[in-house]
Amino acid sequence: MTDRYRIAEPDTTSAPSRGGMLRPVLWLLLILSAAANATVNTAGGNALLGVGFGLVTLACAAALVVHHYRRRR
Repeated sequence: MTDRYRIAEPDTTSAPSRGGMLRPVLWLLLILSAAANATVNTAGGNALLGVGFGLVTLACAAALVVHHYRRRR
């Protein structure tokens, strides 16, 4: 009979590795969109294009923060 009040460590060996490629892809998108945003704004390009790249940069940064807090131990 198992003791249901016993505190045991969770078995993490059988859990599949989820999100293995998510973090590197988010970092790559963050760097590329930030560089594109800086280039468009410095070159005096279309303002809407700069805003679009800025929004992509913010979305990637927010996704990285959420991913970090959900995956930490």
